[in-house]
Amino acid sequence: SLREISAVRDDGSFQGKYLTRVTLAGVCARASPLLGAQQQPSEGGWPTFAFTVRWDKFSNATTAFAGQCFVDTGGKETLTTMWLVREAVGSLEEDWKATR
Repeated sequence: SLREISAVRDDGSFQGKYLTRVTLAGVCARASPLLGAQQQPSEGGWPTFAFTVRWDKFSNATTAFAGQCFVDTGGKETLTTMWLVREAVGSLEEDWKATR
């Protein structure tokens, strides 16, 4: 997956696009809009962040990501995340299968 973001604003907000080959519809990836925020730690450490992605171009789902930025001793940047995807369902009775 590839996440492209704009510069992080002074308030920590950012926007961009997300590209992935993994889709609920099983089709080729397209750019999907993302919106997020970064929390810079007050005393050193690495920032945490969260963002959402709307898969509206090929799926009726939204994914929320939360994670943290790291830089190793060699200078390699890594983002670790956990995610939760929510797909629309037709009724309250189907709600049990909508979140992964």
